[in-house]
Amino acid sequence: MRGPHNIWRLMRTGATMERTGAMKQAMDAMEAPRGLRILARTLLWPFQWLGYKGDASQPPVTRALTALGPAYIKFGQILSTRPDVVGADLATQLQILQDKLPPFPRDVAIKTVESELGQPMAELFSEFSEPVAAASIAQVHKAVRSDTGQPVAVKVLRPGIERAFRTDIDAFYFIAWMIEKLSPASRRLRPSDVVAHFEGVVQGELDLRLESASASEFAANTANDEGFNVPAVDWALSSRRVMTLEWVEGITASDIDQIIAAGHDRALLGQRVLRMFLSHALRDGYFHADMHHGNLKIAPNGDIIALDFGIMGALDEYTRRVYAEILYGFIKKDYKRVAEVHFEAGYVPADRDVDEFARALRAVGDPIFGMDASRISMARLLSYLFEVTERFGMQTRTELILLQRTMVVVEGVSRSLDPHINIWEVSKPVVEDYIKSSIGPKALTRDLWRTAMVLSRFGPRLPQIAESLLISQTQGAQAQDDAGRRWHALWLLLGGAGSAAIGALVVLLLS
Repeated sequence: MRGPHNIWRLMRTGATMERTGAMKQAMDAMEAPRGLRILARTLLWPFQWLGYKGDASQPPVTRALTALGPAYIKFGQILSTRPDVVGADLATQLQILQDKLPPFPRDVAIKTVESELGQPMAELFSEFSEPVAAASIAQVHKAVRSDTGQPVAVKVLRPGIERAFRTDIDAFYFIAWMIEKLSPASRRLRPSDVVAHFEGVVQGELDLRLESASASEFAANTANDEGFNVPAVDWALSSRRVMTLEWVEGITASDIDQIIAAGHDRALLGQRVLRMFLSHALRDGYFHADMHHGNLKIAPNGDIIALDFGIMGALDEYTRRVYAEILYGFIKKDYKRVAEVHFEAGYVPADRDVDEFARALRAVGDPIFGMDASRISMARLLSYLFEVTERFGMQTRTELILLQRTMVVVEGVSRSLDPHINIWEVSKPVVEDYIKSSIGPKALTRDLWRTAMVLSRFGPRLPQIAESLLISQTQGAQAQDDAGRRWHALWLLLGGAGSAAIGALVVLLLS
């Protein structure tokens, strides 16, 4: 219930934010009016002793969210993907939010595994370690299958985590409602919608069958990617609260000293991380949206291993083509084409001036391309690009914000592996290959063929549709109007099918 009973939780949250200094930073990010800042300070300052102290070595907002517990930590992680809501500076701070919590007892994990999988532990695993990693929602144990002797990683949800999240999400909605009532200016940031987005993400992560499905789909998409590996899901030992993957050995991507000691080619690894991300986003439209150092390992043979598939990004084919054309236009310094793509996609209102927009884009691109290769940043370009498009009236697109945020993280990983990496030179082949395969003659032939196939499915229904239209002709004036619209739709359907089929045939003959 999103009612007054949440007031105590609201007070505890506010007190913690005030005590840690996070309230001021959050107000700045939300661009809260001066009156609301004074009101919050007046109400919370006397009660800050009720708040948690947190780890004083952490930045204010990170410190507060970590102190408030798992739901708040996860909320901070989700907000790190929304610089359009919290601002670039706070989003960057939240990216380093430490998702580390004290583990729950091994015995509790064993009971959960036995209950979920319906067998005694001895029949499932001959070995089951103490937790090797503990996060806000689940923790991981290394185990050995009893039947095959294969080492596996077993992820187990925290006990009672579903109820705890429901309770905290309830409070988040109440807080969002309060913010919208007290600060009308904040409504443009849609606090309630942000909480709803968070709720949707968390509900997916609280069912490990969904994460298992994400891992399985990602593994299928990347099966032929040389130098990239996704651990296989063991579906027989997975359920709603338990997820089992093959165990993989490797060096965490942040441990540069060990990577050097192992003799890995850091320049090659940096290129591979970036190219794999772009390939997954453009080619597959399905990418790992949390590719920070902790979720990447370097295998003994140099392969990059991806872990943790709770947050994945998806792009439809049209958006991928638009994104690729934008990147390709910048690579070629064809700012007029980049501007035209934004207008063609409807990202920028049609009443704006395309030439003026192109000049604004040149002001973004030229300074960056004039930099030394080690300083050229695609993340910086995307950040500036969103600033410009916002000035020209482009509305926020959540899928592009997530893509931008992931690009920032991936670029950071690549530069940590190879500080001298030239982001554009590495990206260019991937973008060019996608452009050739998705926008050239072959793509046109493929699109026309798909259109013809879809429209052909209506063939068996055309007699019934025609009969229905004839019957509707005898009904009243409103029905006649409806029939006219249906005849028009039928004409478009037949004409569209014929045009698509003829077009596909012509292209096939000419190719």
